[in-house]
Amino acid sequence: MSSINKIGKSTVPRTAISTHDEHSITVRGEDLCRDLIGRISFTDYFSLLVTGQRPTPADAAVLDATLVAIAEHGLVPSVQASRMTYAAAPDALQGAVAAGILGCGSVILGASETAGRLFTEVNEQAKSGDVPKAARDVVGRWHAAGLAIPGYGHPLHKERDPRVARLFAVAKEAGTSLRFVEIAEAVEQVIPGVVGKDLRLNVSAAIPAVLLGTNFPLRGLRGVPILARTAGLIAHLCEEAVNPSGFALSYQATRELVYEGKPVPVRGGRE
Repeated sequence: MSSINKIGKSTVPRTAISTHDEHSITVRGEDLCRDLIGRISFTDYFSLLVTGQRPTPADAAVLDATLVAIAEHGLVPSVQASRMTYAAAPDALQGAVAAGILGCGSVILGASETAGRLFTEVNEQAKSGDVPKAARDVVGRWHAAGLAIPGYGHPLHKERDPRVARLFAVAKEAGTSLRFVEIAEAVEQVIPGVVGKDLRLNVSAAIPAVLLGTNFPLRGLRGVPILARTAGLIAHLCEEAVNPSGFALSYQATRELVYEGKPVPVRGGRE
């Protein structure tokens, strides 16, 4: 993702998000205490912060569904890192949450943003209306470049990830644009012929497929699973505080460890 920021170009810090004075706090042009606290949901507020405008009820319903869909995913690596960090430093909840979030990248949680870029590329090429051809061309280019097709395939859900159907249904019920849902399904159809594997949609592709049909921006997509997973991490850490697993995870890793380095050389002269 390109950035408008250039080193040395900006000399004055600027923001359109918030300001305050002695008597009030303004967020995106609204009075925090008078207009927002107790009057707006956190999902709506998140959208307002990111986009600068309140979402429509339909857009908010879709965004809320994606946050619920991705918040909890069991003892995945980011959760294990978080729980083990908390076990070692229970006085630093923020450090344990950060440990989990720092694991967000192209494999874990970052795939939604990458899938969104893939779908956007297909959409731009399909201006003539031939979505299947555009999907085939774009997937072909990504595959030829050695890039994985993000958001497809799952180690457990060999058919479609069950969250996909529900998110698509929410978008349809809400009445938001299904343009990127169409694109996501077209990509799924062409993958076997291009990649040689039957990879089905998972939640990381469903999230951009529904959100790109709302007012939510492509550049903010990675933030959705990060925000959602933060809630899940806090839940795990509250559990860790009363029912510890962090050291058990560490012990289990040690027990299963296979040392493949060089052995200590046998010294002569001793029986």
